[in-house]
Amino acid sequence: MADLMEYRARSGTLIPVFTIEVQTLPEDTDRLLDAVMKVHPLSFGRYQRNASISAVGRETAQPEPGSTTTTHIGGFEAGSTETYPMVELKISIERDVSLLATVMDAIIYAHHYEEPVIFVREDWASRAAYDPQSQNPNRWWNNRRGLPDRID
Repeated sequence: MADLMEYRARSGTLIPVFTIEVQTLPEDTDRLLDAVMKVHPLSFGRYQRNASISAVGRETAQPEPGSTTTTHIGGFEAGSTETYPMVELKISIERDVSLLATVMDAIIYAHHYEEPVIFVREDWASRAAYDPQSQNPNRWWNNRRGLPDRID
């Protein structure tokens, strides 16, 4: 298999990144992103604060005796199932372990759980051969549709 560090195409290159995927409450995504932005710009090409947020799903668990749920919720029976709304917040940073530690500290401090569900993967991210004047008919400024409507 070819080394991806050597990947080159007319369309761009690939760079090594850590992808960090955090399960969190829908209303906490901005707070988590703000916390990360204090230690990293979350750059992707020429854009900052880049993240993806999934549609709302559900997370479920069965807290064990001595968990914070059984400690802080009176009458909660250990082993009972609890289910809450959840989204997956996904970001990427340069593949640097000390930077990863700094970003993880920011996420874990800002997260509402004492043991947040976070997945970290070694990935490769595309970097386009950037041309803001491209005549490509598929680019939003050329396709007559423009940008999609903003959500907020």
